[in-house]
Amino acid sequence: MSATDHAARAAALQRFLLERIPPTRALGLRVARYDGATLVLAAPLAANVNDKGCAFGGSLTSLLTLAGWGLIELALQARGFDCDVFVQDSEVRYLAPVWNDFEAVATLAEGESWDAFLAALAERGKARTRVACTVPGDAGAPAATLVARFVAKRRG
Repeated sequence: MSATDHAARAAALQRFLLERIPPTRALGLRVARYDGATLVLAAPLAANVNDKGCAFGGSLTSLLTLAGWGLIELALQARGFDCDVFVQDSEVRYLAPVWNDFEAVATLAEGESWDAFLAALAERGKARTRVACTVPGDAGAPAATLVARFVAKRRG
């Protein structure tokens, strides 16, 4: 796929999230970039601040989860699959406070394969895969991480 195709898919994802998932509007979510392998969502600190002046943990978790979900959605759409995607389980770690606007970066987790995921989906009508997501902090060190297992089920 071309960069233009990725940009169009990213724009469509942002419209979908803002129109169909109301909390994304409160988060101030925007799709920052998508290149086919990595999805980056962004949010302003001002809409997600806690009583200490840093990013609210629930906002970090929400953006991380949405980034993982969005990565799976975009991968499936690009390959012509019509699926419902659900988060099955996840583990979040808060490693450092976030004092600025922030991003959640989602990629397929280590040891996972799009080919295996898509083959299982084609064969069984459902499949699972893990996604690794990070909120970069100071000097690029992770401020928060999420590893989540997502399930895709074909519609119809």
